[in-house]
Amino acid sequence: MLANFPTTLRRVLRLSALFIGLALTGTALAQQPLKIGFGMSLTGPLAGNGKAALIAMELWRDDVNAKGGILGRKVEFVYYDDQTSPATVPGIYTKLLDVDKVDLVVSGYGTNVIAPAMPIMMQRNLTFMTLFGLNVNSKFNYDRYFQIMPAGPNPAIGWSQGFFDAAMGMNPKPKTIALVGADAEYPAMALEGAREHAKKTGLKIVYDKTYPPNTVDYSPIVRAIQATNPEVVFVASYPPDSAGMVRAANEVGLRTRMFGGGLVGPQFAALKTQLGPLLNGVVNYEFYAPDLGGKFPFLEQFLAKYQARAAKEGVDPLGFYLPPYAYAMMQVLEQAITATKGDSVDEVPGRSGAVHGPNPCG
Repeated sequence: MLANFPTTLRRVLRLSALFIGLALTGTALAQQPLKIGFGMSLTGPLAGNGKAALIAMELWRDDVNAKGGILGRKVEFVYYDDQTSPATVPGIYTKLLDVDKVDLVVSGYGTNVIAPAMPIMMQRNLTFMTLFGLNVNSKFNYDRYFQIMPAGPNPAIGWSQGFFDAAMGMNPKPKTIALVGADAEYPAMALEGAREHAKKTGLKIVYDKTYPPNTVDYSPIVRAIQATNPEVVFVASYPPDSAGMVRAANEVGLRTRMFGGGLVGPQFAALKTQLGPLLNGVVNYEFYAPDLGGKFPFLEQFLAKYQARAAKEGVDPLGFYLPPYAYAMMQVLEQAITATKGDSVDEVPGRSGAVHGPNPCG
């Protein structure tokens, strides 16, 4: 049930300006498609994640349209490849709003391509549903920003809570930690949270550096970390550098008691397969819980549809990590539109927390 989602997700019905000059009622308008626009990483380092998210969103669109659309309007997507490049994002959303005249916008996948869209959303007073942007709103404090991500009310801290709990559960407790990540939005936020954890747990930070996102050889980085002799190594990285750091740690023979934490990529079947036994001993975040299927049958139904489509398109064949959340993001939007009958939701009293219903994430 969406009522089990974090409060920030259920607050979607309090949003103002959800629609851009829209009144979703009326016979004439009901014959027009409801256009939803977004950028998505279809090429570049996050393409694997972006393509998987897109499949999930298209499954939602098809499911909705098979039932007659939303308030009598069929849903139509307008999207562009952001190439996993933050520099492309402002232009994409400007075009979607000014040229394509989309009715609604949502984000693509990931912190690095969500943050660059925020100024446009704020300037135009738009609601922005986003997918896996780690603590993006800490910089903007924008009250129409909403996030689909299981990281709790304090994302920077919540993201690495499990890693640090596990680290401090070792006997004897560790005393030193190394922090490393790419010089980009997501790693910056993840490392910020890791520093807070280190402070709270009393871990001494012996290494705290970033590397350029276009780094190819990670062995010098791992050797520099090894020189500080840390008992714990926290890494915040996107798929290409996650693979690079794991391989380098194995090649160099990194000696540490715990390694991992914020590696994006090993959640996907393709990278799991590529790295294989190199992942042995890595402690990292993961979202999939197999026992959820019994509690939420819709999850299994969704995954069956996703996996059939993914197999044909050569995308992550399991879909455990990101696709359920991408589908759920669109469900939140759908239910907000339906519950408010297409009006600006700030004008509809008494609807806070009213979003509910089955969804792939429970």
